[in-house]
Amino acid sequence: MVRTASWNPDPASGIAINWVEANGQTFEVAQAGEGKKLALCLHGFPELHYSWRFQIPLLVEQGYRVWAPNMRGYGGSSKPTSVRDYALDHLCADVAALIDASGAEEVTLIAHDWGAIVAWAFAIQQIRPLKRLVIMNVPHPMVGRREIRHWRQLKRSWYIFFFQIPWLPEFLISRGGGKAIKGAFSNMACDQSNFPAEALEVYAKAAMRPGSLTAMLNYYRALLRHGGIVDVEDKVLDIPTLMIWGEEDSALNIKCTEGTEQWVPNLELHRLPSVSHWVQQEAPEKVNAILRKWLG
Repeated sequence: MVRTASWNPDPASGIAINWVEANGQTFEVAQAGEGKKLALCLHGFPELHYSWRFQIPLLVEQGYRVWAPNMRGYGGSSKPTSVRDYALDHLCADVAALIDASGAEEVTLIAHDWGAIVAWAFAIQQIRPLKRLVIMNVPHPMVGRREIRHWRQLKRSWYIFFFQIPWLPEFLISRGGGKAIKGAFSNMACDQSNFPAEALEVYAKAAMRPGSLTAMLNYYRALLRHGGIVDVEDKVLDIPTLMIWGEEDSALNIKCTEGTEQWVPNLELHRLPSVSHWVQQEAPEKVNAILRKWLG
């Protein structure tokens, strides 16, 4: 099988794209650094491992070996075909298998958007030991459950329900060579400096690969159809947890940060004003400064 990377990092960056077999899937993984201390970075929708391009060098500098996989369905990674394949139990099993494949002795899980949904579930279930957890712009599942009952959040989550429709979302998103994918970043970002045309094209081209859009949308379809498959009810997460939140998130209201400490007592929260949902890409200097201090 010919494998084509969805991102070709500058060789001088120290980042290489490799292919990892795990949980019966093939993952396209951006890798850098060395050692037994792993930082595993999970991206969101409609993103890629490319979303962590500003954080990978910092994490290597902090002594981590970094793996940033394209999650199943994205880029060059495997694209199983059924909705059930994208339920949280399978996504968490992917994370466990990647950790096992890495051979790491210590793991810090860093995640944004859909990656953070998976990371919360993975950490709460204690599927593998974690040293630290970093969450960006996704609420704890119990906080999310509280907020979706309010109109302030329900109206922002309209797209989740739209994505349940067969084939129509794929058709509309794919028009114009993935114009809607590019717009997801450029239209939501407060500061578009880190979203030039070439960056947006990386995301659009990856989404236009055969089977990618349906796979990406199947995360949302599985969330509603198989959301109860993983139990995260009222369990306290006691590992050190950092939450970084861009306050101008148009998909998730700011109250999604409130009350998290009820389930995560060892929590440090940083809210970044005038920063959108795409927090680690839009404000890498601020995010990296927080990470450097917290991880150090």
